[in-house]
Amino acid sequence: MNRIIKAIAACGLSLAVVSGPAAASGAKVENAEDYAFSFEGPFGTFDRAQLRRGWQVYKEVCAACHSLKYIRFRNLAEPGGPQLDKKTVKAIAAEYSVKDGPNDEGEMFERPARPSDAIPSPFPNEQAAKAANNGAAPPDLSLITKAREGWWYPWYLSPILKLVNGNGGPEYVRSLLMGYKPAPHGEEKEGLHYNPYFKGHWIAMPPPLSDDAVEYADGTRATVEQMATDVAAFLAWAAMPKMEERKRVGLMVLLYMGLFALLMLLVKTVIWHRVKH
Repeated sequence: MNRIIKAIAACGLSLAVVSGPAAASGAKVENAEDYAFSFEGPFGTFDRAQLRRGWQVYKEVCAACHSLKYIRFRNLAEPGGPQLDKKTVKAIAAEYSVKDGPNDEGEMFERPARPSDAIPSPFPNEQAAKAANNGAAPPDLSLITKAREGWWYPWYLSPILKLVNGNGGPEYVRSLLMGYKPAPHGEEKEGLHYNPYFKGHWIAMPPPLSDDAVEYADGTRATVEQMATDVAAFLAWAAMPKMEERKRVGLMVLLYMGLFALLMLLVKTVIWHRVKH
């Protein structure tokens, strides 16, 4: 009995240690604003036009500081993504330079990027990224919608509710980009910006979006909300480039299993219907 009591006490102490800093911060993180993205649900798919606009926002705004290291240029032309034509992808890649080599003299050299290359980082290394951003390297955005949560529930409800609603990663990105507000009076912090959707409410990144910051190729008005929604959808695709294929295969497997179960039921009925129980 004493051992059980000690174990319970240890668990309680652990929870207190873990939750203490969060409670002490006093800054409650706002739940992300829910948004009905087209790719949600078992039958959801990405909006191609939205992904193309999101790529444009990333390329013209976000790429100045944030990398997308797990995406290659050729992914932009693959089914399930923005599906740009191959000539366009080749031209986009050629705008970048990548380090390659060694050559015959054993030296590294710069060359135009090819569709098979990963999208280059804006900084040569992490130290350079930190030096250019006051000591904090901007995060890579390839998996940002999986790495961030938009919903905050009590720990005992979180697994169930997130199974239904997802982790809210795309909604978090969208809300964060739209959520910059004036700092509470008397609480201004030099070099930081107030955003209730960010943990701690203070973020070093200044508001990256403003109305008409980009000129969409399809003529869509580039409001802050529109750009935030588009780039959040694009980053959701970057984190799940095979999502549509995965959903198709999953539905086919469920259909197959359903038909197989029905067939087995019929076989059982035919074999055992004359047997008295």
